[in-house]
Amino acid sequence: MSTLQAAPPKPRRGQPAWEIATLFPPQGLWSEEEYLDLETNRLVEFTDGLVEVLPMPTLSHQKIVAYLHQVLTAFVEAARLGVTVFAPFRMHLPGNLYREPDVLFMLAAHASRAGEEYWEGADLVMEVVSKKDRARDLVRKRRDYAAAGIPEYWVVDPQHGQITVLRLTNGRYTVHGEFKRGTQATSALLKGFTVDVSAALSAK
Repeated sequence: MSTLQAAPPKPRRGQPAWEIATLFPPQGLWSEEEYLDLETNRLVEFTDGLVEVLPMPTLSHQKIVAYLHQVLTAFVEAARLGVTVFAPFRMHLPGNLYREPDVLFMLAAHASRAGEEYWEGADLVMEVVSKKDRARDLVRKRRDYAAAGIPEYWVVDPQHGQITVLRLTNGRYTVHGEFKRGTQATSALLKGFTVDVSAALSAK
């Protein structure tokens, strides 16, 4: 007598698509190759076998990122200082980490580290602080970027109306400047580069 196998239950509206989840490795067991093969327009970061899908950015967040990228690109291209990119784009850090800063800059002298699929670190990164997870940009990424030896980190905080520029000193970030609305944020790495804080935080 043949054994009849029960048909799988039909999917129901409102239920998670569990079958899709099973196509991917469990958390903690992702390999670096599997993470890099993941194709999505969402920001997804990687920490030693764990993947984390970041919140979808808001319109105001994206406008600020676009403004910062445009201003930085205009400055560095005029003097042929290097190249800038914006998220989503992966940056590899020591310790089996991948992060996706809002804006990245690499000096021309370090062009060999700027790969097609991801960069090995960067010389300057910018993050627009998210309302949903402030600790990520203010604490975790500050720690990660310092440990990776990234010379300069801009923390753009729309909620507090401020841009904080951090410079790496003896392996730790120190405050180069805390710039409020109505002032010009300056870079320690790129001499002469400034950002109008009011214009950046009110980008349209």
